[in-house]
Amino acid sequence: MMRYDNRPNQTKTLRGDAGSGRTGVQAKGRRPNNQRGGSRPPSRHGGSRDGGRGSAATPVAEPAQKREQVAERPSQVEIAEVISVRDLAKAMGTNAIDIIKILMSYGKMANINELIDFDTASIVGEELGIVVTRETIAEPEVEPGSEGPKTLRERLIEMEEDTSKLQPRPPVVTVLGHVDHGKTTLLDAIRNTNVVAGESGGITQHIAAYQVELNGRRITFLDTPGHAAFTAMRARGAQATDIAILVVAADDGVMPQTREAISHLRAARVPIVVALNKIDKANANPDRVKQQLSDLGLQPDDWGGDTTVVPISAKKRLNIDELLENVLLVADVMELTANPEGAAVGTVIEANQDRHLGNVATVLVQKGTLHAGDSVVVGQEWGRIRAMFNDQGKTISEAAPATPVLITGLQGVPAAGDIFQVVENDRLARQISSERALKARASAEPTKMLSLDDLYKQIQSGEIKDLNLIIKADVQGSIEPIENSLKELSNEEVKVRILHKDVGTITESDVMLAAASRAVILGFHTQADGVARRQAELNGVEIHLYDVIYELVDDVSKALKGMLEPIYEDRVIGKAEVRAIFQIKSRGKVLGCLVVDGVVKRDATARVLRNNKEVYRGRIVTLKRYQDDVSEIRMGYECGLSLADFDSAAEGDVVEVLESVRVR
Repeated sequence: MMRYDNRPNQTKTLRGDAGSGRTGVQAKGRRPNNQRGGSRPPSRHGGSRDGGRGSAATPVAEPAQKREQVAERPSQVEIAEVISVRDLAKAMGTNAIDIIKILMSYGKMANINELIDFDTASIVGEELGIVVTRETIAEPEVEPGSEGPKTLRERLIEMEEDTSKLQPRPPVVTVLGHVDHGKTTLLDAIRNTNVVAGESGGITQHIAAYQVELNGRRITFLDTPGHAAFTAMRARGAQATDIAILVVAADDGVMPQTREAISHLRAARVPIVVALNKIDKANANPDRVKQQLSDLGLQPDDWGGDTTVVPISAKKRLNIDELLENVLLVADVMELTANPEGAAVGTVIEANQDRHLGNVATVLVQKGTLHAGDSVVVGQEWGRIRAMFNDQGKTISEAAPATPVLITGLQGVPAAGDIFQVVENDRLARQISSERALKARASAEPTKMLSLDDLYKQIQSGEIKDLNLIIKADVQGSIEPIENSLKELSNEEVKVRILHKDVGTITESDVMLAAASRAVILGFHTQADGVARRQAELNGVEIHLYDVIYELVDDVSKALKGMLEPIYEDRVIGKAEVRAIFQIKSRGKVLGCLVVDGVVKRDATARVLRNNKEVYRGRIVTLKRYQDDVSEIRMGYECGLSLADFDSAAEGDVVEVLESVRVR
């Protein structure tokens, strides 16, 4: 990069000549005026420019002072892992413009407030002849008799609670259940019965969480869209829910999504209160629903069990107070407490970019007290809280534990489930968020999930105590013998836990549950859909498919004993739908297909599925695109293919292309 002086036809390079003894700044044309070929010229009025004040104020006095400032520039600076251009210039005793020009010479466009990493700052230091070293986090002084200084993480989060400062807090409740069983109606009934009198039209600003009050006690509700969002948050390390209300319609009973919700809640070890909704309908059958719940392990309390079941009508607002009273009873048993003192820590419920407020996030304070003006780190984002609003849209100045608030002032939009922490100042918040972002970009390895391959090693090292499994089968009759056989494998070192069991294909919801719970998915006479396979690969979730029960049980048994042998399995790399069938004399039947997923390859092994059941397995003999022979066809294109020794294909069949890979 060339630096231009204000005089025409003169240029100077960025760095000084090697061995010249000139610093980088001197090489940039900042030499004193008396080194530019003489003293300053006289003014046009004659005489010297000092106005006749004498030699005490010579023209070279100011450049000499600048020369002393350059000489005083530090030879070494200590900086954090990330630093802004402005702060780096201040630390190096130079102008921020000079640093920006150095960065431009290396192809990096940066403004004065932009953050750069340590390596980039080191290059700038080399250009200016300054050694750059990493800053070490200063630990606080150790008081006599104390256990030692706290780490940065301990000072930020202070996970160890002072039990003397714990105080009761409101319970945090999530409402889950099957579609059309009345979740939204129940939430509206709870919310509207607690609207403050005088507010026209109810709550003025809806946020993803809100508080209601019953007999002077508060309950916090998380308005999440269902168990998928609940598990997605838990997969990010956020365990925000204390109690779950499971809504079951008295006229419909337990449905597939109800069973999934129960599995997700059990995996999270969250207490369940059942809201038996729609009891006002003529075809309601509460006893049948209670029997279904008992079959799933939720024994109603009036049947001698420990699951609270409250009959309600959300539409007519019957027994809503009774439901909330039972939630408070469960909360009393749990003895929920939190420390309201100190820096606040909590979870992001949802976040978005508002047209008027900018980046906003609904957060749930879980510890400490959050104040307007606090500097916060939220996942990889940071900011200073400009304003806080409660669930009624009113501006508040502080939020105690278990209080949901909408905050503004973030520099970016965080993700649901991110943990927020209050830190000392904006500089520390910006530094921590930038370090997290750099580490996230540098880390290419996915989260390490549970694998049958190294299960024995993890058991021996004490990493796991439970083997979490999800079972999907073709029919209900296959699940019971599989479950019974697997539970018998539990031993003193590890317990086999069946988190979820159901019939049908393996879906994205199953993979999300496995990712959040570090579980392995076992399929018997079933397949995983395309979305589930991609999600499993993205999250590192293992899916094992079997056709024989004893092979499934034997694999799990060997994994527990560390005796699994390397095996190969067929992995689906492409899928095509048969749209038409053509009879060609020289080739027989040719299947006209549309590739709907992955890639179809010639000479690859394929299986034909009809109504999700395999009717053929063999080799793809020919593959054509119009009249041309091709080696492969990718998703979105049509093709013609023929299969070896298979003449009974029908329109609507699905051709899955397989690739044999070593799995362990």
